[in-house]
Amino acid sequence: MADLATIKSRTAVAPCSTANLGPGYDVFGLALDALEDRVKISTAPRQSKGSIQIKMVGGSQGIPAAVESNSAGLVVRRMARDFGIDDGLQVEVRKGVPAGYGLGSSAASAAAAALAFKELYRLKIDTDSLVEYAAEGEIASAGTKHYDNVSASIIGGFVVSSSSAGERRFIGIKPPSDLVLVAAVPVSMQVPEKKTEVARQVLPKEVSLRDVVHNVSSASTVVAGFALNDVEMIARGIDDVIVEPARKHLIPGYDAVRDKALAAGALAVTISGAGPSMISFMKSGKKARLVAAAMLEGFAGAGLQSKTFVCRPSRGAHLV
Repeated sequence: MADLATIKSRTAVAPCSTANLGPGYDVFGLALDALEDRVKISTAPRQSKGSIQIKMVGGSQGIPAAVESNSAGLVVRRMARDFGIDDGLQVEVRKGVPAGYGLGSSAASAAAAALAFKELYRLKIDTDSLVEYAAEGEIASAGTKHYDNVSASIIGGFVVSSSSAGERRFIGIKPPSDLVLVAAVPVSMQVPEKKTEVARQVLPKEVSLRDVVHNVSSASTVVAGFALNDVEMIARGIDDVIVEPARKHLIPGYDAVRDKALAAGALAVTISGAGPSMISFMKSGKKARLVAAAMLEGFAGAGLQSKTFVCRPSRGAHLV
């Protein structure tokens, strides 16, 4: 047995998230307090130098434990290389966020891994750099780095990913205290491997200037609503005419879920990230149960069993 005095570890949790919020494709992320992933990183003196072993626990069926195919593993490998760390490492990932349903599952694991690694080695890196490292994990599910979910899982609340002049920054805005959401997850739906990558392939290669102007206006309204603590303004901005129309056919029952949720009192309904989960926005939770029941009914009409989560915006990744 390894000498316990030589074993170091840190454990972090990170929340699930919803991305895009309608018109904010690849830009908007919102952390949710519904579910979370937990990652524990430990030094392993008896392992060979530079080796990384992944252990998946809790709701991790079907998620590969190979470093090159695992969100947390990719993050740890990249950070270890960049900071010249050659310890043997064990990474335990406890999944709470279901994979493949548009709630930022890979991002939650990646965010928790990034924070745990940073704290294990007391690295002096800022929040923007930490998000950049966490985004490495998205390659496992999307085939490329993207920042909307991981920025929300790291920072918490509502986050805008800003890229200009070759620099990327992440702007956090505290959400309104009366913002309540219902996420509906069609758990019986079979989703393809690398579902996010598949969902990106259906997007239009060209769009009209008119649609671009519409989405810019809508996205600006969403940001203004968060800045002004106005839930109704946020909801008015959740109106996407580019990405959502191209993806909705991938979600059986999309129209029924949306229409029934709005009829039950939701202010806005949209696809959560790349789907197939859908998410409703409300001011206060008075109608949350009615909206949740309506969304369940909408998916049931398409032959799908679903689960709903009434939730609020969450804080970001933190140590436990």
